[in-house]
Amino acid sequence: MPGFELFGEAEREQVNHVLESGVLMRYGFDGMRNGHWKAKALEEALAKRLQVGHAQLVSSGTSALTVALASAGIGAGDEVIMPTFTFVASFESILALGAVPVLVDVDDTLTLDPHAVKEAITERTKVIMPVHMCGSMADLRALKHICEEHQLLLLEDACQAIGGTFEGKPLGTYGDLGCFSFDYVKTITCGEGGAVVTDHEQYKRHADHYSDHGHDHVGNDRGAETHPFLGYNYRISELNAAVGLAQLERLDDFLAIQKKNYSTLRSALEGVKGVSFRRVPEGGEESYAFLNFFMPDADTARKTQEALTSKGIDGCFYWYDNNWHYYRKWHHLTQLKSLGRLPQAVYDQLPDYGKADFSKSDHWVGRTISCLIKLGWTDEEVNSRALRMREIIGAVS
Repeated sequence: MPGFELFGEAEREQVNHVLESGVLMRYGFDGMRNGHWKAKALEEALAKRLQVGHAQLVSSGTSALTVALASAGIGAGDEVIMPTFTFVASFESILALGAVPVLVDVDDTLTLDPHAVKEAITERTKVIMPVHMCGSMADLRALKHICEEHQLLLLEDACQAIGGTFEGKPLGTYGDLGCFSFDYVKTITCGEGGAVVTDHEQYKRHADHYSDHGHDHVGNDRGAETHPFLGYNYRISELNAAVGLAQLERLDDFLAIQKKNYSTLRSALEGVKGVSFRRVPEGGEESYAFLNFFMPDADTARKTQEALTSKGIDGCFYWYDNNWHYYRKWHHLTQLKSLGRLPQAVYDQLPDYGKADFSKSDHWVGRTISCLIKLGWTDEEVNSRALRMREIIGAVS
């Protein structure tokens, strides 16, 4: 991670197909395409790779979340349970539909705590949205049981975890809907792009229409298509899809590299005083996009990350102080700083996060250091990095 590290001839060839035809839009212009339909081809390849019935490409991971929620009929006043540790896109996608993000604690998986989820359910709850942060998954079996018990939708945000599995199923396909991001820093990239995956025919049809202004895509004349319901423009371009098509074909190679590099670093840190590792739920295998480990307390974690960075070990993140990924700095959400007025349901139902107690999340995220696993490292670089990390962390702890 990320896939752009290994751009090569395959990506150039796919993009050149689009440039040679001159058709950059995924719909229409059939006669000019020279048989190239990159978005359609990537959707088919993605569905096959993920062993799922349907894939709908969109313009970003954020768009994927919005489209997935809309495809299931989520709207104003509906509550969506999400974790305190995620990217801001999680609550942005919810608010875009007038729905209400309900934050709950994470546990030692660094994802949704099922016990906290149970306590947060109200009569307005419609969706549980685990976010498989930094390459590993939530306790999906427990969350699915909760959804079945309360008749809720399970929507997996797998934007950072393509290639991970749970009980033999690819992450993103265990629930009712799954979402992926293919932005520039993901394991496979389109430059900008995302996808919704599902086995539900109706959700796929809704996602297809909603992401293209409500077009029903019936027939071969785009101008004659009807609009069964309102939609918006979340389309991906053929250029972006072309890059993703080449990258998806290389996914297994990328995952193998990630696992090898991850394993080298983890082996070096096992046994270092004070270091323990994030829990991967039984039956799961992470994507190895990040090495996530805990220090004994927040102060030691912060000092450790600072020491790693100052000594040239880049890509090690301390999320607790991060502006984008942890609730403590989400002042634009907690204070509802919006350019326009939000739906009244948001004002009425959004919890007062200024008074919320997320000390359980603080306990885990405050102790966490996440190290990005790069694809472009040589074996010599990985081995050297592992030894230096062990030395630096050992000196701090």
